[in-house]
Parts: sequence; C-alpha cells; structure tokens
Amino acid sequence: MQLIHRISEMREWIKTERYKGNKIGLVPTMGYLHEGHLSLVEKARKQNQAVVMSIFVNPLQFGPQEDYQSYPRDLQKDCDSAEKAGVDVVFNPSVEEMYLRYPPYTTVCIEEITKYLCGKSRPGHFQGVATVVSKLFNIVQPDRAYFGQKDYQQLIVIKTLVEDLNIPVAIEGVPIKREKDGLAVSSRNVYLSGEEREQAVCLYEALMLCQDLYMRGERGREKLIQAMKERILQESKATIDYVEVCDTRTLVPVSKINTPAVAALAVKIGNTRLIDNVILGGDKNAEEDA
Repeated sequence: MQLIHRISEMREWIKTERYKGNKIGLVPTMGYLHEGHLSLVEKARKQNQAVVMSIFVNPLQFGPQEDYQSYPRDLQKDCDSAEKAGVDVVFNPSVEEMYLRYPPYTTVCIEEITKYLCGKSRPGHFQGVATVVSKLFNIVQPDRAYFGQKDYQQLIVIKTLVEDLNIPVAIEGVPIKREKDGLAVSSRNVYLSGEEREQAVCLYEALMLCQDLYMRGERGREKLIQAMKERILQESKATIDYVEVCDTRTLVPVSKINTPAVAALAVKIGNTRLIDNVILGGDKNAEEDA
C-alpha cells in the first residue's frame, strides 16, 4: 500500500491505473478508522480493481465551536488498518495542499436538503462537505465513491451534488455498523466516558422503539418523535439536538408517513454529539436508491 500526500502524485497514480483499465473506488474519510469505514472498503474492494482511501480532517466542515483541533487522529494506525482491509493508496494531504488559500474563495453550496437535521444545527457544515468531496472527486476521478448510512443527510447531499453537477461518479451507500449493544460505531465514540458510553445506547434504543411503533401501525410523526424523546431523556447525560422523521429523498419533515421515511436524531451525550437513523418503510437499504 502507498501513502501519498501530494495531489500531483495522486493524479500520477490514478493515470497509471487508468492506463491499466482499472476501475477506481474512493472511500473518503477523516481517519481514526473503525469498522464502519472498513465496511466501505470491503464493498469498494468487491466492485473495483483499485481502492483509494482519503484521510483528511477537513477544517471547512467544522464550526468555530466544534472539535476540529481535538478530532482524533492516528495516521499510522489508520494506514495499518487500511492496508489490512485491502486499500491500495491512502491519500493524506495537508490543509495547505488541499486549499491553495484558506478559507477558499470557491465553495460548493447545496440548498434545500441542508435546511433540515444537521444542516439546520450546523450552519456551513454541508458547504464544507460538498466542497471537499468535490475536490476529492476532481483529484481522484473515481468510478465509485462510498459513504455510510449513519451520516444519512451527508449521503443524500453527495448524491444530490453528483446529480446536479453531472459528476460521473456512482455513489454507493453502505449500511450502518453497530456495536453489540446497538450503538453506531463512530470516531467520536472515543470521547465518551464509561458512564456516557452506557447512556449512549439510548440513541439506538429510541430508534428501535420508533421502528417498533411503526411496525405496529403508527404513522404519525408527532407520536413517533415523542416516544423517541421520552426514551432519550431518561438518561442524565443526554441533551437532544434534534429528533425528526423525514422523507428519505427530500429530508422534508413529514406529518404522516405514507412513503419511506427516515427517523433521524442527533444527541449530545455529555459533550459528545452523536447521530443515528433508521429507515421506516420500504427497503431497509432505501438510501442506496435515494
């Protein structure tokens, strides 16, 4: 496996792979790899002859009071994990390499679907995501790129970006990886204390309660949201950012579920903000066709 830091070197590597006729899969990450990231690599490995993983903690998607400086980083461990998983190249540029000037003069702004969920509570976040992903697509020029369903809104944002700008990349969604007790794996889980880790399972349990109510015939948004909030607020360390039920494609909140919906939530456990979601109705992996 190669570790590349420069855009020019990355492009040369891509040129060689293209000359061989190889399909290229891209797995964009911010590093501190976990099983969720490795499940993206597993799918990419099956569908492509060459797999590139980017590791770049993108400052443009962090707000002024967010955890950019303290975001967990361990490049050597990440490279070891990536190599074992079958990654061919880790692309790890510096901020100066990725952004000629910072903040950049040119950014990519996604409207409408960023009004809700994390877009509402984290202004500018998805502008940063769309900008850095656009840059990665231009640098790597992959055939396919892989994103997890845990960041459901991000998945929809990237699919919209590709559709609206006619970017020739197939976006592949990959189901959420979970711990044994249901907590979605996340790089930020490392922030949790022992007590907080125990309480963090309330996100998953709230979503399972919502799903159970849905399966038993409940279709009203307010009742589903209330049930989820009541479960979460049983925990002393939990503070709700949002709990919502939205259309799977537009992310517009629905009053009553008549078509597939996503129950999504963001909760702070202590000082750690966690997100999770579950699809209600239709195919469990409906996000792949969103």
